[in-house]
Amino acid sequence: MTNVVVVGTQWGDEGKGKIVDWLSERADIIARFQGGHNAGHTLVIDGVTYKLSLLPSGILREGKLSVIGNGVVLDPWALVDEIGRLAAQGVTVDPGNLMIAENAALILPLHGELDRARESSSAVARIGTTGRGIGPAYEDKVGRRAIRVADLADGATLAARIERLLVHHNALRRGLGIEEVDAGALRAALEAVAPRILPFAAPVWKILNERRRAGKRILFEGAQGSLLDVDFGTYPFVTSSTTLAGMAATGTGLGPSAVGFVLGIVKAYTTRVGEGPFPAELHDATGEWLREKGHERGTVTGRNRRCGWFDAVLVRQTCALSGVNGIALTKMDVLDGMKELKICVAYDLDGEILDHLPTAAEAQARVKPVYETFEGWEGSTSGARSWADLPAQAIKYVRRIEELIHCPVALVSTSPEREDTILVTDPFAD
Repeated sequence: MTNVVVVGTQWGDEGKGKIVDWLSERADIIARFQGGHNAGHTLVIDGVTYKLSLLPSGILREGKLSVIGNGVVLDPWALVDEIGRLAAQGVTVDPGNLMIAENAALILPLHGELDRARESSSAVARIGTTGRGIGPAYEDKVGRRAIRVADLADGATLAARIERLLVHHNALRRGLGIEEVDAGALRAALEAVAPRILPFAAPVWKILNERRRAGKRILFEGAQGSLLDVDFGTYPFVTSSTTLAGMAATGTGLGPSAVGFVLGIVKAYTTRVGEGPFPAELHDATGEWLREKGHERGTVTGRNRRCGWFDAVLVRQTCALSGVNGIALTKMDVLDGMKELKICVAYDLDGEILDHLPTAAEAQARVKPVYETFEGWEGSTSGARSWADLPAQAIKYVRRIEELIHCPVALVSTSPEREDTILVTDPFAD
């Protein structure tokens, strides 16, 4: 049966949480495959707002299994807090509906401290991270000194892992003028949180392969956006993991053949949080209007998002990189009432017209957008649940986007509410 991978095709914040929640009704398993608690998904269900960071968006559906895969870096204290917040809203999270990969690497307090120290240092250029330790945790994973979920179950192994980790980190901290980490205190903190995490630990790769062979449908949930990919994003202003659809396989322990329909989530305009190039950014009243009407502030950080026109060059590029089969177009309603819209259709680099974003950071910072002007619409798209509910000019806008990005629209989201969604193509259809 068809599985579905959901990825953001801009700089994140495209509305993946709502789309994953909506699709999860058709899935049996919802699996996060990369990122950490720097991700932020806001869901509005029957007027109630839920904010998730580590937990897959499918956790709000009864009878579904949610999975945190090995590609995720896990802050155990953040997870415990998030489970507690959901419990206060009446949502049960237990080993019956949540599994964590035993080989997932942990984010520790020292990772966040290092992240923030680097970002605040005048000697190092700011990347614009969330300061939550995601980058340093991935560095330790690749450097083969990470502490993983399974290590929490064995005291001797945990002690050895901590010793190896602190040889590296305490040397860094001395250089940065930060107090060294006490091994005993770190071990005590991990041993205290371990009973809250270990009941969820499981050989996720094995269970997912078994469920897949049994015909269960898997929905893979990505975090951040394709333009933050460590290889293909606007480097170095990127996250520390692979955010493209291919990571769904390696981030959960399933082979590439398990990846079926790739659904790219695309906002009807463009936003970005943090530092880095943004060719179609608006520094005027229109940009501020988009920010205010779209409530463009980060779920995790609360930072204002930078706003701009829809950039078809970037989305065409990211759709190709992830092999996107169809897009879910979100936040159409934010554009309601605008008399004129613009779409970036190419870049001008010192007089040369480009149909893609160049790789060099210096060139990325210098490209200028080439716009196509588009007539807006007077009617409302808010709450629409069929094509017939959309203004004719809004439909033309959607069709033009399809042409420019070389990819069809599968879904259209017209408000944060779960049911305000137009289904064009069912990604789970065989």
